[in-house]
Amino acid sequence: MGLEHRTLRLGPLDNGVYVLTDPASRETAIVDVGFEPQTVIDLVRREALPVRWLLGTHAHYDHVAGMRAVQREVGGVYALHPLDRPLLDSVSLQGSLFGFPPAETPEIGLELADGMRIALGDQTLEVLFVPGHAPGHVAFRHGDTLWSGDVLFRESIGRTDLPGGDADQLLRSIRERLFPLGDDVRVFTGHGPPTTIGHERRHNPYVGEGATHR
Repeated sequence: MGLEHRTLRLGPLDNGVYVLTDPASRETAIVDVGFEPQTVIDLVRREALPVRWLLGTHAHYDHVAGMRAVQREVGGVYALHPLDRPLLDSVSLQGSLFGFPPAETPEIGLELADGMRIALGDQTLEVLFVPGHAPGHVAFRHGDTLWSGDVLFRESIGRTDLPGGDADQLLRSIRERLFPLGDDVRVFTGHGPPTTIGHERRHNPYVGEGATHR
């Protein structure tokens, strides 16, 4: 039995927010709340979901600014890779550069690491360290499903012109960590529509088979 998976498209940047629930225990993890936290809170309360984890793929403003509000209202341990702590500490400054208001940030309750397995009921999410868009960026995998944050998009990749970005590192993360997962893996992204590893391997103009390899 797989995880129940809900997708919310929230905020001015079309952020993908994901609510993952173990069907047996109803334990729930929420991935990357940046904008409109009340929408997430309302869903959790309406379905009476016990929130165990608040999972951060990375700590850019649009993926973390709403996490504290969710945590305050419905609970959950916030998890982030330690290399993204400086971004978390500067989240209000980040937002100000794009005209967004100051944001409270949650305390890190779990430091993520490559290969870590996060329990959700009787199921687990695997942590994949995939830096490049941000120094401590991670993706979360469950079986043939991947939540990629801002590393890989449908026929695009994450930007690397923000502080801590590294283009070469991002391409290595995709080619060496994500593509080997297999063509059938479904990818739910931080922005825009879902895709598959196979589609991106064949068609992504930045990192696919037709791209100029760096």
